[in-house]
Amino acid sequence: MIEVIEDALIDSIKLLPFLFITYLIMEYIEHKMGEKSKETIKKSGKFGPAIGAVLGIFPQCGFSVSATNLYAGRVITLGTLIAVYLSTSDEMLPIFISESVPPITIFKILAVKLVIGIIAGFTIDFIIRMKNKTKQTEEKIENLCEKEHCDCEHGIFKSALRHTLNIFLFILIITVIINVLIYFIGEEKITSLIQYNTFLGPLLAGLIGLIPNCASSVILTQLYLKDVITAASMITGLLVGAGVGLAVLFKVNNKFKENIKITVLLYFIGVISGIIIQFIGITF
Repeated sequence: MIEVIEDALIDSIKLLPFLFITYLIMEYIEHKMGEKSKETIKKSGKFGPAIGAVLGIFPQCGFSVSATNLYAGRVITLGTLIAVYLSTSDEMLPIFISESVPPITIFKILAVKLVIGIIAGFTIDFIIRMKNKTKQTEEKIENLCEKEHCDCEHGIFKSALRHTLNIFLFILIITVIINVLIYFIGEEKITSLIQYNTFLGPLLAGLIGLIPNCASSVILTQLYLKDVITAASMITGLLVGAGVGLAVLFKVNNKFKENIKITVLLYFIGVISGIIIQFIGITF
């Protein structure tokens, strides 16, 4: 048991420099394009789902939360919001980079999330327009996204260090839990239960994705890297996961039933997409 914990600690510590460098780059990108992204999505109009999905895949601090605020003010459409949620990967990218996952694999996963986000977003907006329920109004909304998600305003070095330490602790805790489960239950039993079940894997991964913070993406990414879940299951959870976006949605959008419907819709799209990917045998 002690060896299991020691292995998890050593593996996690090895990631620290790579995580810090990655987050430093991400913070720099956020400072350069954060406000431009928000203005772009506000002016996106009927092309919102495509623009939102593209902006969502870039590593930006709290972008899904910014989109949530814009939707609560009815500045963007529901299709655009869902597209952003689906394409956002939260902590997947820095963990993949720190674990030296092949760039082509990362690109394929991001591309799949992008395509699903665009298709789902445009489909949702089309259905709403057909039902004649879309009423867009320009409103000033309270911007609380950065305060909910990060300390970007304190400088990129400090913010990158804070992100690195937070994610390091998440990775360490989750790695220890996974290693202990494998130690007591056995890798073969866990794998046979989740990895080779076309339906169970995506269903469970989707539930993990609903965790309203970066923990969900860390859990899913680590499970995938340890071959406990398939790429399809991981993508399911990452599609459903929207960082703290859903938590903020329930805070800023005063239509509770609508928020529940959005959450169920997001889960449904993610699970169905994962099942289809797993059923047709797409690999990365």
